[in-house]
Amino acid sequence: MAHDIPVVSIVGRKGCGKTTVLELLVGELVERGYRVATARHHAHDTPIDTPGKDTWRAAQAGARLTMVSSPGERAPFRRVDRERTLDELAREADGADILLTEGFGEAARVRIEVSLGGCEEGARFGADELFAFVTDEVAAPPGVAVFGPDQAPALADLVEDSFLDGGRDVTC
Repeated sequence: MAHDIPVVSIVGRKGCGKTTVLELLVGELVERGYRVATARHHAHDTPIDTPGKDTWRAAQAGARLTMVSSPGERAPFRRVDRERTLDELAREADGADILLTEGFGEAARVRIEVSLGGCEEGARFGADELFAFVTDEVAAPPGVAVFGPDQAPALADLVEDSFLDGGRDVTC
């Protein structure tokens, strides 16, 4: 049975470190015993499956659902009539304690903005729209919790305390 889980979105400009921060945060939370699901926003109306591969070819032939299955993973590719909301994606995150997303900037309710590695344009979102800001150079909006790229444990502490019952043991 699906349950409501928190959704935290890692947002920022292209090439500014979103995937790096997502990877570090996932690692920290998994190490603490949480079951983490992730979703990445694909903003373009292009195939997310690999063109030319068997599943892609089956979809091009008209299949509504194609799947890849191996001993360690499975991946469904489903044709849909519209993009799913974050709430809908969260309901599909089987057994997860939290859904971390990359992108979904405008749709996100809880945003951690990332601006690393020379992204000099400044914050994309204002203080009232951000939960936290991760940066190594750019000034964060005033009043927002700020973390450096080497502070993933502290960022995970904030996420855990805010959205995961303050560190309850979820492995039991």
